[in-house]
Amino acid sequence: MPNTPPRPRPSVVQEGTRGPAATRLGVVGAGQLARMMLGPAIELGLTAEVLATDPAESAAQVAARVQLGRHDDEAAVRSLAADVEVITFDHEHVPTAILEGLERDGVAVRPGPAALVHAQDKLVMRERLTALGHPCPRWWRIGSADDLAAALADAGARLVVKTPRGGYDAHGVRIVSSADEAADWLESHGELLAEELVPFTRELSAQVARRPGGEALAYPVVQSLQKDGVCYEVVAPAPGLDEDAQQRIQALALAIAEDLGVTGMLAVELFETADGDVLVNELAMRPHNTGHWSMDGAVTGQFEQHLRAVADLPLGATAPLAPVSVMVNLLGGTAEDLAPGMAAALAGDPEIKVHLYGKSVRPGRKIGHVTLLGDDAGELLARAHRAEQLIIHGPGAERPAEHATAPTTDGEPR
Repeated sequence: MPNTPPRPRPSVVQEGTRGPAATRLGVVGAGQLARMMLGPAIELGLTAEVLATDPAESAAQVAARVQLGRHDDEAAVRSLAADVEVITFDHEHVPTAILEGLERDGVAVRPGPAALVHAQDKLVMRERLTALGHPCPRWWRIGSADDLAAALADAGARLVVKTPRGGYDAHGVRIVSSADEAADWLESHGELLAEELVPFTRELSAQVARRPGGEALAYPVVQSLQKDGVCYEVVAPAPGLDEDAQQRIQALALAIAEDLGVTGMLAVELFETADGDVLVNELAMRPHNTGHWSMDGAVTGQFEQHLRAVADLPLGATAPLAPVSVMVNLLGGTAEDLAPGMAAALAGDPEIKVHLYGKSVRPGRKIGHVTLLGDDAGELLARAHRAEQLIIHGPGAERPAEHATAPTTDGEPR
């Protein structure tokens, strides 16, 4: 599939607002993304209420207003909507039918179900982006073992197979070389998405924010690295990406946000290939792990920006505060109590910023992140990883930083 540049767009479109800004917001889901919305909500004078499945969830621990209920329980979602002016999300898993019903009843849902479905269902996303002419990997809709066998024959070797709904952080993704390797998923899901194994050189992420009236702004394009399928490192802006490429990728993300009618934050995850082209990998219509750097490294962090957008407030500047910002995720290690390691990390590097999510520790689980600003990405990453190791293993068990997973020439992790 040819990788053609998006049609020209202005970097900012301002069409005014649709009425007074909202002041009471409901967030479906109570994970760490909802938790990190709460501080900016307080600063903006907004009331934020979260729908949590358990009072021990990350945001439920600290939110002033919490309702208990499941995201797929229409009564629970409607109860949240009755108390607020706008509904937004910590995750994309709310059934589309529930959100469509809310919209029919006049509830402001941002992003709306017509946009959100493209982040919920990978087949819908691929069909729509392809129809719009946005660059995607070659892909196939798989409804049977014969379909997958034919796609494998067409691809020439192996394929990436994904469940259309419910996948995240490498869950719902397999690399297969024969149809029987996905037989269980076909039986349980009915349809699958198969994609070519892209020979990417690195992964990029382009984040934009968009208001209901159309005002939209882009953040610097960043580089991300994965560890066991989970985002591990982010460098902003992406090293070695020239200004023309930055603008081209930002224009692509802005075009996707406009074409899909997104309100709020949109993250466009991308593969960069050896010739410098990019292919759209995934979409997320909420704050995203690759944007955590902006909490400390940009004029307006992504969580404040998401709230501004969904409340229909003017968007904030996206300019970086330093030549380089880095973010390293804290993935559960050997220390159950993170406080001693955090104290040691803060004492050892007073410029480090630590964000903990209040989650119990499990190996590989996202429990927080650290950020640093400066001039040299390599030096900043080394410092961030020293802090990471102190926090996740404790000050008495400091170990050399592990390297993030890097892609091989066939796009697979080493």
